[in-house]
Amino acid sequence: MRMQRFINVFFVALTALVLPGLAAAQADEARAKKIIGGSCFLCHGAEGESASEVFPRLAGQNAEYIAKQLENFKSGKRKSSAMASMVTELTPEDMIALGQFYASRQPHKEPSKDAQLAAVGQYIYHVGNKFSGVPACASCHGPEGAGSTTLPRLAGQHAAYLDNQLKQFNKRERNNDNAVMLSIAEKMTALEMAAVSEYLSGK
Repeated sequence: MRMQRFINVFFVALTALVLPGLAAAQADEARAKKIIGGSCFLCHGAEGESASEVFPRLAGQNAEYIAKQLENFKSGKRKSSAMASMVTELTPEDMIALGQFYASRQPHKEPSKDAQLAAVGQYIYHVGNKFSGVPACASCHGPEGAGSTTLPRLAGQHAAYLDNQLKQFNKRERNNDNAVMLSIAEKMTALEMAAVSEYLSGK
């Protein structure tokens, strides 16, 4: 009898702890879906799948990284004529909700279009190029290209999008992220950028 009473109290307490968190998560997802349905889906897709290689795939991207990029677009730290007007009305809570929504979606990927180029990219990504001083990308972005809370997931991203971002880092046209990327990208050749991008798109 005493044990049963303990179990009942335990489940009541557990429910009191879990339900508010669950309700908050559902509210955040509803908030994100409303924002996405209003504008984001046009470029990034309803689930962050982005059919166009011009726009990044957001499905499976790290939540904190997405929120940071949105804040950077709003503050002007990261330049984008396309994104500037999209983030004007977003609050910090909106950015967090969007990050969590996309992070919960299944990442997308597609087979490499150029196996030989991808093979070169695989070597550079995991080993680097000691002759030019380019370090292994995996040392920061991880062996699977999953990134971290401060670094983006690269695996499964459009090759053309990744290549364009590397070129922007190379020319210092993008400098809102880790300064280390600037020093790395400036050492990379056009072939190395294209190769790494091709490899990651199919990973």
